[in-house]
Amino acid sequence: MDGKVQELLNTQINKEFYSAYLYLDFSVYFYDQGLNGFGNWFKIQAQEEQAHAMLFLQYLQNNGVKPELLAVDKPDKTFDGTIDVLKETLSHEQYVTSLINNIYDAAHNAKDYRTMQFLDWFIKEQGEEEMNAGDLIKRYELFGNDAKGLYMLDSELGARTYSAPSLQL
Repeated sequence: MDGKVQELLNTQINKEFYSAYLYLDFSVYFYDQGLNGFGNWFKIQAQEEQAHAMLFLQYLQNNGVKPELLAVDKPDKTFDGTIDVLKETLSHEQYVTSLINNIYDAAHNAKDYRTMQFLDWFIKEQGEEEMNAGDLIKRYELFGNDAKGLYMLDSELGARTYSAPSLQL
């Protein structure tokens, strides 16, 4: 495996674990605000990001590369309200998309077609992640200022359950 591709994949493990930690922090924020449905949504999101990290780790191992686990930074964001958290979520997902695209570009330059194929799932997943984050912002802007609407949105988000990714390595 090309050295740059290997390094970027290894770094992505850390970025995915950071994403999990960030979303867990958001979950704590929402539970503290009494928005347990939002808290649940972000807790599930944290589980998804952790699973993504494990997929990158397993991919490296399947290709004979020993992953190097790096320290995970502590989230240090403070927020003035729900909409700030939701906008940060979209911004973070756009950042993760840029990271995946950078790995894909490096794999393409190295003619590493196996890694490109592996990343295809993540590219699709990031499209869904950005769409979900954007949709959550829109829905909050529509219903968040109405107590009944916020209650219903929070209840709906509370029903979200975790489903492990179905990527075959």
